[in-house]
Amino acid sequence: MIYLQIEELTKSFGDRILFEDVSLGVFQGDKIGIVAPNGVGKTTFLNILAGREDYDSGKVTFRNGIRVGYLEQLPPFDPDMNALDYASLDVKNNEEGNGVDLARQLLTQFHITDFETPMGRMSGGQTKRVALARVLLSKPELLILDEPTNHLDIDMIEWLENYFMRQKITLLMVTHDRYFLDKVCNKIIEFDRGHLYSYDGNYDYYLTKREERHEMMSAELAKVKNLLRTELEWMRRQPQARGSKAKYRIDNFHDLEKRSHVNLNERNVSLNVKSSYIGSKIFEAKNVSKSFGDKKILDNWNYTFARYEKVGIVGDNGTGKSTFIKLLLGLLPPDKGGFDIGETVKWGYYSQEGMTDFDERKKVIDAVREIAEVVQIDEKTRLTASQFLSHFLFTPETQQKYIHKLSGGERRRLYLATVLMRSPNFLILDEPTNDLDIMTLAVLEDYLVNFKGCVIVVSHDRFFLDRIVDHLFVFKGDGVVRDFPGDYSTYRHCVAEEERERREAQKVAAKNNTTASKPVWRKQESVRKLTFKEKREMEVLEKELNELNSERKEIEALLSSGTADTAAITAASKRIGELIETIDEKEMRLLELMEIDS
Repeated sequence: MIYLQIEELTKSFGDRILFEDVSLGVFQGDKIGIVAPNGVGKTTFLNILAGREDYDSGKVTFRNGIRVGYLEQLPPFDPDMNALDYASLDVKNNEEGNGVDLARQLLTQFHITDFETPMGRMSGGQTKRVALARVLLSKPELLILDEPTNHLDIDMIEWLENYFMRQKITLLMVTHDRYFLDKVCNKIIEFDRGHLYSYDGNYDYYLTKREERHEMMSAELAKVKNLLRTELEWMRRQPQARGSKAKYRIDNFHDLEKRSHVNLNERNVSLNVKSSYIGSKIFEAKNVSKSFGDKKILDNWNYTFARYEKVGIVGDNGTGKSTFIKLLLGLLPPDKGGFDIGETVKWGYYSQEGMTDFDERKKVIDAVREIAEVVQIDEKTRLTASQFLSHFLFTPETQQKYIHKLSGGERRRLYLATVLMRSPNFLILDEPTNDLDIMTLAVLEDYLVNFKGCVIVVSHDRFFLDRIVDHLFVFKGDGVVRDFPGDYSTYRHCVAEEERERREAQKVAAKNNTTASKPVWRKQESVRKLTFKEKREMEVLEKELNELNSERKEIEALLSSGTADTAAITAASKRIGELIETIDEKEMRLLELMEIDS
C-alpha cells in the first residue's frame, strides 16, 4: 500500500537547483534513510513533504486519511509551556482516553520527570526528547524525521533504534548516524548532483551498491569522453561546410560535451592540518574532586594521560562529562586536587558553546582573518585564509557570505576550521558530529585516526567513537569514573556480558538456596574464569606492552648512539624511567590475569 507518491519534484533557489524531477514512492513498512552532503536540500525536501515549504514543480500526494508525524531538526515550541502540556498536545482529546497520562508515562521513560519545567529552561537534548514524545504519542502511520538523533544521548538513541526496529511504523528520515541507518532502515535514498538514487537495503548494502554505481559511471564517462573526441574531430573538419552537416550529429556533440563535464570526485572537506609537537608529559590528574552541592562529579580522581591517547567520554546526561572538560581546561576550579599540564600541550577546544562565539554580522572570510591571515600547514606549506577555507568547502562566493546566513553544517565546518587552523596538539571535541554530513564525518574521522596528538571526544555517535577512541572514560555518576579499555561497541558488549553473568550468578545462587547478596565467586573460587572485561583487558595490555617496549628500545638506541645532545639525553633518561615503571605495572597485572586464565 502506497502512503506517499512524489512525482517529478523540482526545487531551486534563484539559479541554484537543489533537486530536479525527483520521483519516489513511499510504501507501508518502508524505513527510508536519506543520505546527501550538507547544502543539497535534505531539510528543504522534508519541509516540502510536511507542507512547510513550497516547490517549483511536481506533485506530492499522500494517501487519503493517513496520519503523518513530523519531527523537525529544531522543533518549535512555546518557551513558557511546560513539558507535559507540550508532549500531550496532540493526544488530549483522542480516542485513547487520557492523553496526559500517556504523555506522563512516555516522558518518564525518556527520563523527563519534572513535568512542570518550562520548555524554554530545558537543554537541547531535553526539548528534543519532549518533541519526540509528542510525535510518537500522535501515533503516526508515516513518520518524517529530520536528524532525530541530534542532541540525544546514546542510551536514548539506542532506545529509539530498538523502538523503530520493533514497530511497523513507516519512516522517512534524514540522519548522519550510520549505525542507526544500518539497523533501522530497509531502504536508502541518496541525493547526488540534483538527482535521486534508491537502494533497497540497509546502509551497509547502500555503500556497496553506491561504489558499484560510481564504477559504472566512471566507465560510462570514459566511453563518453572517447565518443566526444571522435565527434570533436568530426565537428572540426571542413568548418566552411558546417551548415550542411547533419543536425543530429551536432546535437549529439553538444549532449556528449555536457555529459563529459560530470565530476565524480567527492566534494569533501580536506583536513591536512598538522599538529604542533607534543612532548611526553601530557597531564596528570592528582586527587581531583568536584561537587555541586550534594552532586559529586569527581571524587579523588587520579590519572596520568599518555602521549597520543584518544579517549571517548560517555555517560548519562548530568553525570559531569562537560564539567570534566572544563576542569581540565581550567575553565572551572576543582574543589580539591588539580591537573599538572605539560609545557608543550596546546589545546584545541570544539564546544557547543563555541558555536555561538561568532559575530553574526561578519563575513566568513573576515572571521577567519581575525585569527590569522596565513595558516602554516606544515614546514613547507603556508595557505592564505581564503585558501585554507577552500579546504573546508567554502568557495570564494561562500566566503563572502555573512555568518548569520550559513546553514548549521556550514557553521560547524567554519568552527572546525577556526579550531584546527591554530595547529593544536590536544583536541577536545564536545559533540562534534551534530549537523555534519556523513562525507565530512568520514574525513574528520580519518584525520583524527592519524592525528599526531591527543584527543578527548564527547559524542553520541557510536560509529564515530568506535573509529576514533582507544578507551573510554565512563561517567557512572556520584563521582565514579570507570576507565574502560576498548571502543564503545566493545564496552556495550561487555556491559551486556556482565549483565548476563550477573543473572546467571543469581540463578546459581537461587538454585543453591543462597541469598542474592552472597558473592557467588566464594563458592566457585577454585574454578573462577576470566570475565569478558578481563579478557579484553589482557588483549589491551599485550598490545600496550608491545608499544611500550618498542619505545623503550628506541630510547635505549638513542642513548647508546652518542649523537644526542645534553637536553635530549636528559629528556630520554627521564622518559625511560617512566617507561620502566609503567611496563613493570602492566606486566604485573598481565601476570595476575594469566594466572586466573591458566
